[in-house]
Amino acid sequence: MANTLDPMDLKQIITLHLDRSSNREIAETLSISRNTVNNYIRLFKASDYTYKELLSFDIGKLESLFPSRTTINNPRYDELMRYLEDINKARHHPGFTFLYHYQQYASQADNPYGYTQFLEHYRRKYKIVKGSMKLEHQAGKEMFIDYAGKKLQIVDKTTGEVIDVEVFVAILPHSQYTYVEACMSQKREDLIRCSENALHFYGGVPKAIVSDNLKSAVTRSSKYEAQINRSFKDFARHYNCVINPTRSYSPQDKALVENAVHLAYQRIYYPLGEMTFFSLEELNKEIRMLLEKYNSLLFKRKQASRLELFQSVERAYLKPLPNSKYELKEYRRAKVQKIGYVYFSPDKTYYSVPYRYIGKETTIHYTSSLVEVYYNHQRIASHSRNPSKGAYNTNKDHLSSTHKHYSEWNPEYFKNKAAKYGTAVAACVEQIIAKVDYPEIGYKRAMGVIQLHKLYGAERLDNACKRALQADVVGYRRIENILKNKLDQSTLFMQEEEQEQSHIPKHQNIRGASNYQ
Repeated sequence: MANTLDPMDLKQIITLHLDRSSNREIAETLSISRNTVNNYIRLFKASDYTYKELLSFDIGKLESLFPSRTTINNPRYDELMRYLEDINKARHHPGFTFLYHYQQYASQADNPYGYTQFLEHYRRKYKIVKGSMKLEHQAGKEMFIDYAGKKLQIVDKTTGEVIDVEVFVAILPHSQYTYVEACMSQKREDLIRCSENALHFYGGVPKAIVSDNLKSAVTRSSKYEAQINRSFKDFARHYNCVINPTRSYSPQDKALVENAVHLAYQRIYYPLGEMTFFSLEELNKEIRMLLEKYNSLLFKRKQASRLELFQSVERAYLKPLPNSKYELKEYRRAKVQKIGYVYFSPDKTYYSVPYRYIGKETTIHYTSSLVEVYYNHQRIASHSRNPSKGAYNTNKDHLSSTHKHYSEWNPEYFKNKAAKYGTAVAACVEQIIAKVDYPEIGYKRAMGVIQLHKLYGAERLDNACKRALQADVVGYRRIENILKNKLDQSTLFMQEEEQEQSHIPKHQNIRGASNYQ
């Protein structure tokens, strides 16, 4: 099945186009068809918006303006490409002929290409495989990142346990200016934090970050179009660059960063061999000192160091850093409840959304300070994150007591419903609704109180509500606890009930206080 272009890639195409990259360069950077890029650029130019306006739109609006198109060729072409990969491995075997392999291909393919097209596609695909060549890297175009295969260690002071730590390596290929940092893992959070630290170390942003097919960076690897981890792609969007993973089984794509890792073993790992570190901070402090010396070493042929090449040439081609650092985003799915809120499970809190989305499945994007609710790639609500457990976070514009779905839900409706089970129940329900700023929140709690009669009966519920009113602890949870713990049936409570009644029986001869004035 042909893949479709991720809506977020539309912004990457626009970003690279604004950076004056050609359509061919954009296609190579994003690993998509050049014709796809050409089509989108024509659509962008024909639209009523400037490129900067398009870049400011959210993903949902961009997707509606420019529907997804295929980014790899059809299954027939894909079948040929897979076959060419196999025959290229046998290219230098004695007795190899294209005609023999074409006949095999034609016999097994449902709709084979002709022999001439077969050869043409092979030559296009492998036109530079004849020998190796020195790659000329453009200044400021890419930053290569990878993890070293060998690990460093820190020691836990309290237990003496030796803990293996990962080593992150980044390099700007034009100047070969290198960044190295130790971190606890290769997980997404550490990868993004290390990549961000590398960008701030360089003081600028390249057009693309080229990563290996790490699980924390690539959700699904592919030779033609890898699927980037959602958070890593959002990180790239924040820093106005793109992610371009290397092709699977193509070591030449990451030769430079592999060489940087090898040099890190010599210049950084080896001097650290006799040293012991008790924290990641101590280890990174020593790495930075060794890294400074390493970047200042002169190249034998260029008569300049990595640092000098970076300062004199490559730094000028980097894009500026954004004003703020990236906040890692997490994602949750949630259905909009009847009262117009989504339940945010990490904090066990609720956030309001517009009523028209009741019953819809939404995606919650959240950081340490912000919670955003999306429906079909369109943001429908945004709230400051509130970690208070059970809190209802409300935007007045989202709520409406007269909404058509809840026209029958009003204070009088719940008061009448509660009165069937006792006067105390009705009084509690009235208090619960009056306590909250927005009736819809109180309605849910009031309904919970009323429903308790199903488990405990109307008489016990009314007694529990009386006790809650006397103690001034009216609330769904308090009333439920009174019933669970059978406090409505306790001897003390029954005595209090009896004390409220007069010991003198009522009859017509009893005079009131007015008779003694």
